[in-house]
Amino acid sequence: MPGPPAGKVDRVQAAGCLVSPHLAAPVDTPGGRPYNRSVTRNDGHQADLIYDWNQVGSIPKPPASIALDDETLRDGLQGPSVTDPPIQMKMTILRAMNALGIDTADVGLPGAGPKAVADSTALCRQIAEERLSIRPNCAARTMVRDIEPIARIASSSGVPVETCLFIGSSAIRQYTEDWSIDLLLKRTQESIEFAVKEGLPVMYVTEDTSRAHPETLRRLYRTAIECGARRICVTDTVGHATPHGAAEVIRFVAGIVRDSGEEVGIDWHGHRDRGLGLANTLAALAAGASRVHGCALGIGERTGNAPMDLILVNLRLLGWIDRDLTGLGDYCRLVTEGCRVPIPSNYPVLGRDAFETGTGVHAAAVIKALRKNDLWLADRVYSGVPGSDFGFTQRIRVGPMSGRSNVVFWLEQQGIEPVDELVDRIYDAAKRSDRLLEDREILALVGPGLRSAPSG
Repeated sequence: MPGPPAGKVDRVQAAGCLVSPHLAAPVDTPGGRPYNRSVTRNDGHQADLIYDWNQVGSIPKPPASIALDDETLRDGLQGPSVTDPPIQMKMTILRAMNALGIDTADVGLPGAGPKAVADSTALCRQIAEERLSIRPNCAARTMVRDIEPIARIASSSGVPVETCLFIGSSAIRQYTEDWSIDLLLKRTQESIEFAVKEGLPVMYVTEDTSRAHPETLRRLYRTAIECGARRICVTDTVGHATPHGAAEVIRFVAGIVRDSGEEVGIDWHGHRDRGLGLANTLAALAAGASRVHGCALGIGERTGNAPMDLILVNLRLLGWIDRDLTGLGDYCRLVTEGCRVPIPSNYPVLGRDAFETGTGVHAAAVIKALRKNDLWLADRVYSGVPGSDFGFTQRIRVGPMSGRSNVVFWLEQQGIEPVDELVDRIYDAAKRSDRLLEDREILALVGPGLRSAPSG
């Protein structure tokens, strides 16, 4: 919308903060969130504060709809260093997923045994009793004995449980297991027909799709669709794919779906053995996947799955979704506590260091933005992720690379008057340090007599 007429207002509101009247209205992203902003330069010309190269040239487009499937409570728990949380913690994590607007959650693999059945049942009943929006699914091998407990769970909970039937599809797996394509087709047909007969919605999952031969995939998916599967899942089981490869296999599978004439959704399930889990997920969506999988903090088998938290962040920044993500930190803290996996300090968005700086030049720019009472500016001048959109704030710290402005600002934030003698004392200590000072260390330098700034 147009900015206010010059001289007609003293202050205008933009992106949750007050800005000077010469600033034009924020430029909205496709999701309706202000990402860019125009200003009037000294020469009188308008200029965007951010030139976004991400929006130049051939821009990836999202599918008509995007759904998210959270694998934290199934594939996530297969991580070698992960602890399987007690059921009450799983239920709390499920509520956090629901609060983030995640569409579906894999609540377990009941074929693994009695505990898996009990936990999956409890989570499905929770969804029914608490009337959560999130929908459950369960993983199963293409075997009747894996499907039977899922049918019982659906019946006892009163909630439809999507059954995710998985089978290996790559030649390397077939050779290792001494499987023939005829055996794979037979298991595919028998398991899907049984699940459909039991009234279970079916997603058919080909393991190691990213390394499977096209004709094998064509035969498997065609059989699955003919037998009643209404979702099919393309998987990068060993984290082999690149973004180009992810897009190519999704487009290939989309052609199989088109040829079938059926309404069948396409999922993408990626791992991050090469560190490409997130990039592949975005590429799969742009290529036509309608639902993508992830786990909180990227936990899961080996090096883990695509990180659901960062999928959400990037979908929001791309403007492909528009929802409140300020609960993202709570979601990840619950998984950290329940699964006993630490969040690395430098983890994007959620790590301790994500919105902190002790570097003089960086901190000085953030401080100047904050002194303008401009949160929008402070969030973006030295960060590609606006922290306040996700429940976080910029934090200025003091260390050997800091300038005096770091010290002054830190003291002011603590309600302590930044007198020269005190600033010098802290600044000198910081320069002698080999790391950023902790708050308690700075307060010890302040001393008890100077911990409150004088009023007035």
